[in-house]
Amino acid sequence: MIYPEYLEHDPYLQPFTEPILGRLKRAARKEAELLGDKKSLDEFAVGYMHYGLHKQKNNWVLREWAPAATAIYLVGDFSDWQPREEFSFTNSGNGNWELIVPLKTLKHLDLYKLHMCWNGGSDDRVPAWARRVVQDEKTNVFNAQVWDPPKPYIWKNDPPVKKKNFAPLVYEAHVGMAIEEYKVGTFEEFRKNVLPGIKKSGYNTIQLMAVQEHPYYGSFGYHVSSFFAASSRFGTPDELKALIDDAHGMGIFVVMDIVHSHAVKNEVEGISRYDGTLYQFFHDGPRGDHPAWDSRCFDYGKNEVLHFLLSNCKFWLTEYRFDGYRFDGVTSMLYNDHGLGSAFTQYQQYYDGNQDDDAIVYLKLANKVIHQVNPDAITIAEEMSGMPGLASPAHEGGYGFDYRLAMGIPDYWIKTIKEKPLEFWQVGDIFYNLSNKRKDEKTIHYAESHDQALVGDKTIIFWLMDKEMYYNMHVDHKNIVVDNGIALHKIIRLLTLATAGDGYLNFMGNEFGHPEWIDFPGRHNNWSYHYARRQWSLAQNKELKYRFLNAFDQQMINFFKRRNIISKQLGYPRVQNTTDQVLVFERGKYVFVFNLNPFKSFADYAFEITPGKYQVILDTDQQDFGGFDRQDMNYMHTTFKNAFDNDSISLYIPSLTAFVLEKK
Repeated sequence: MIYPEYLEHDPYLQPFTEPILGRLKRAARKEAELLGDKKSLDEFAVGYMHYGLHKQKNNWVLREWAPAATAIYLVGDFSDWQPREEFSFTNSGNGNWELIVPLKTLKHLDLYKLHMCWNGGSDDRVPAWARRVVQDEKTNVFNAQVWDPPKPYIWKNDPPVKKKNFAPLVYEAHVGMAIEEYKVGTFEEFRKNVLPGIKKSGYNTIQLMAVQEHPYYGSFGYHVSSFFAASSRFGTPDELKALIDDAHGMGIFVVMDIVHSHAVKNEVEGISRYDGTLYQFFHDGPRGDHPAWDSRCFDYGKNEVLHFLLSNCKFWLTEYRFDGYRFDGVTSMLYNDHGLGSAFTQYQQYYDGNQDDDAIVYLKLANKVIHQVNPDAITIAEEMSGMPGLASPAHEGGYGFDYRLAMGIPDYWIKTIKEKPLEFWQVGDIFYNLSNKRKDEKTIHYAESHDQALVGDKTIIFWLMDKEMYYNMHVDHKNIVVDNGIALHKIIRLLTLATAGDGYLNFMGNEFGHPEWIDFPGRHNNWSYHYARRQWSLAQNKELKYRFLNAFDQQMINFFKRRNIISKQLGYPRVQNTTDQVLVFERGKYVFVFNLNPFKSFADYAFEITPGKYQVILDTDQQDFGGFDRQDMNYMHTTFKNAFDNDSISLYIPSLTAFVLEKK
């Protein structure tokens, strides 16, 4: 067994050595138990090749795991949607059922379901392993659908390969709301219209939300019903493959937002009470219900559940060639109380018995199988408690996630904007909160994600401008609130990226300050799509100031990508002057200068620096970015000896600006 390196690096973890090692031993025992005579988890996690609907030479074979079922029938047009004996499954033992029918029974695009019987009742079910599920537009009923096109999809491009010092620059996207029209967008529309813009903007990774089938569109894809089916409301399996294929051709990784933290309560569409019991996939009793999310909680202690979820991890990597996952709701998985109401201010809270040890084992095994299937895969944990070791490598005794989202950063920015007037922003406090991370973990920074854009909250641009955004975004309108808001929007993003530990994320549209919020159609808004779309035309309109923010984001992201800045060591600040509100730090040969002072510009601002010549290569104050061009970007700044015979540089630092100098 590997002794965890993160335990050695953090003396505060020493009192918890026993539970830390205990979790490693538990995971090793469970892996050995699951494998049996198999050689790897990659070989074990192939449930999707066995269960579900499969075409053979002369027959269709369907297999299901439903231990409490007393009978299962295949129903569809071929049976007038009634259970018939000729379409009755055979019990093959250990809760497994099998049915073989002639090929003529089903053809491409046919609809089907299971009629599940149990002691005391029966009902229709969408098969748990279904790879294609569609909703009837008239009745809203979900059915499984045969997907057996005459010509299978042929891949054109190889997936990208992670190079040394790869840093994910993530564009978080939702296909359905990635269009400007008042409707649900499609995979094809995203591929043709949005993907080229992401490439141009410099992002090297796309995080696709809401891929797994979910009955309610407004759940943002987080109440999953069919874990192996791509949501049909966005298009066909082949259209999703074409999207990923084209992204790969552009050198872009595509990561899926995977939901293994809970499942939708729906019983006909989902897997709750699948075989008549509430405890087949989930915990029995109150523990099986999530009190905050109104959903079902998996029992990660069951080997069959582990087989289902681990197979799901492998499925999307192999069938659709996704390049990894962003695991949703990891905090909820880690703790028996789902981390609700906990501030996590003490190490004791990570080892006090409130942890779901079975879920921890699952997460370790999930990361292991993912990286066995694809060594270049990316795994990201959405986790807010700060559980030590979560994003430490498996070979160092960690849980194996490649990255964790720095979830405290957007909360910090919103809190700062809401509660402190700009003239009281503390640059030292900002630098500490943005750069503070465990040395043994990689983190992805972000100023805001989709969470901050949801109805009931506000995006950063809205916190900065509020109603002024409705009336003063025309390029000819002079407004101090809008001007300051645009300046700060750029500064906040550059500062978040410049201090990023190992990666960066942006939710689509936020790069150009998309107005208003996200609200999916429902009864509360008369089924309106007004807030469930992206108004790309705002950024393309030369008469509006959104284009300035868009231009800056493109320049910033491409600059960081070309020079691979995130891989360079972040230095301690050369300047963090609270009174002046000036912050200066280095990263490699690049010097980042920030002036958050809303009132003062500084001439001849001197500070010590590595000797040499420096030139400004990125400036938030450029006119193309909605600034005032107060900086001469052609000027070569040369260091000099100060009174203490130390190398210094003297700069003009305009108010509410940030710029980057490169050492020549």
